[in-house]
Amino acid sequence: MAIRVYNTLTRNKETFVPSNPEEVRVYVCGITPYSESHIGHSRFAVFWDVVRRYLEYRGHHVLMVQNLTDVEDKLIEASREERKPPMVIARRYAKQFNKDVARLGVVPAQLQPRASEHIDDIIAMIEVLVEKGHAYVVSGDVYFEVNSFRNYGKLSGRQAGDVMAGARVEVDERKHDPRDFALWKAAKPGEPSWPSPWGAGRPGWHIECSAMSLKYLGKNFDFHGGGTDLIFPHHENEIAQSEAFLGAPEFARYWVHHEMLNLRQEKMSKSLGNVVTMKAVLDRFPGPAVRHFLLSTHYRKILEFGFEILADATKGWQRLQKSASDAASYLWAFGWRSRPGKEDAAAKESSLAKKTRDARVAFEEFMDDDFNTAGAIGVLFDFAREINTTAASLSFNNTSKQEMDAFGAAVSTLLEIGGVLGLVEKPRFEPSEIAKRVRPAWSKWTGRTMLSSRNPARELREMVRDLAVMREEARAQKRWPVADGIRNELAASGIILEDARNGYRWRPEVGEVWKS
Repeated sequence: MAIRVYNTLTRNKETFVPSNPEEVRVYVCGITPYSESHIGHSRFAVFWDVVRRYLEYRGHHVLMVQNLTDVEDKLIEASREERKPPMVIARRYAKQFNKDVARLGVVPAQLQPRASEHIDDIIAMIEVLVEKGHAYVVSGDVYFEVNSFRNYGKLSGRQAGDVMAGARVEVDERKHDPRDFALWKAAKPGEPSWPSPWGAGRPGWHIECSAMSLKYLGKNFDFHGGGTDLIFPHHENEIAQSEAFLGAPEFARYWVHHEMLNLRQEKMSKSLGNVVTMKAVLDRFPGPAVRHFLLSTHYRKILEFGFEILADATKGWQRLQKSASDAASYLWAFGWRSRPGKEDAAAKESSLAKKTRDARVAFEEFMDDDFNTAGAIGVLFDFAREINTTAASLSFNNTSKQEMDAFGAAVSTLLEIGGVLGLVEKPRFEPSEIAKRVRPAWSKWTGRTMLSSRNPARELREMVRDLAVMREEARAQKRWPVADGIRNELAASGIILEDARNGYRWRPEVGEVWKS
């Protein structure tokens, strides 16, 4: 099944076909780092991280560019208030943003260009627009002439004279048309500026993204992303100036916009002052729990923020991660290793194997349908319950190789598709450290000091097997203090030993997998 994505430009779901089969090219509008990032910014960061992961899961190589707008009016205002250079403020808050999204498990974009580092590219683009008659100069300012681009409004559906509340549309009587927007702004006292053919000044907001996206991704790149608040005027203006520059409608092909994160039914934004910082949220909740919250609603639906909602999302994520961690730990204890293509035919035809195939198909169907992460999460939870049921029936004495192969394939699938959403991670533990803690109990109960293996993993499995067998014998003889003592000492050493059907099973105890 092909990926279908809702394209804001056509207002339809379209089958995604990359312009270059070798590489999917993505441009995402990043932050303006003039203050600490709020939790609303996490929505675009996590959503595009999942898009990238899923495209890679489907076999695509992805080049992602996510800019930083470090030349902009709000940053200049913050510079005045803090009495520090704009670039100093931008570097500080950009660094904090990157630290915060890393705690969310976001893989950094390969490129994170800054407007201040691309002034020459911006000037070169403006020069072409002036030469082609799409821009005009007024006293050192350069404006894009909207009437010179006949398709203006095709993204947002705005017509001449329309006004959108909250849009950054500057009033200037020198404009030929109120919709004309600044490509270059003449220098003002105390503002950062660079030399240009029209005098010292700085770029306008919109031209920065056009210049950087075309520089790194070229024309006709695949995805252009951002929030719905950027559709007009930012992305509308990007299309106009970029297509006028190129001389053809070959800018971005699929325009994908996520909805806002609301606080008390109102869009969360710095300008409205109703923000909760990303850091404050991540100091209270694990990163993947926040991801679970963000991805549990389709990206094109408004998401209401609340600490109680986050608390529930945390409980849900913890159940999911525990299922994956426990199951993967059992696999490790059994010494199971994946052998792609070599599993027994009986294992491939088992009930669990069928459920594993069905889970993968269902997961892909949801993700192929406009990146429906909410539906995909439902698949993960249902599949995790199936794995829990199977795990409860495992036994070192009675589980066959075929059953273990089917269980191993199921757990591997859960880890793989859960990893695409960034919600499930394979547990990490150090066998040598656990073996060091188990050894005194093993020596105490067995009376031995030497093991047949010097490999920490094999040594640990050998010691636990010896103690588990000794415990079974003690139980059979009703020597309960011995049986309880062995299990308790193993638990204190980091080994969970459990009774199973006609036998036992064990696993290393796994602590919190994700660390902030």
